[in-house]
Amino acid sequence: MTRTLYQLDGCPWCEKVADRMDELDLDYESVWVDAMHSARNDVKRVSGQRAVPVLVDDAHGVTMNESANILEYLDTTYGE
Repeated sequence: MTRTLYQLDGCPWCEKVADRMDELDLDYESVWVDAMHSARNDVKRVSGQRAVPVLVDDAHGVTMNESANILEYLDTTYGE
């Protein structure tokens, strides 16, 4: 099972998602992206856009952005 979180250092929305994943005791890989939107080619390749955070959850075939959507997904899928 592979989960990947694309995030930017100092991004409060990224931190919220990472914190929730830690609270849920989920294993995931962090991919730290460049601050310049134009340099976020990895993010664009997986999600079709360059904004972060982006979560890729291979176990469920899910790729999503927008922290609120990701938090809801995490709670629904992995919460108690």
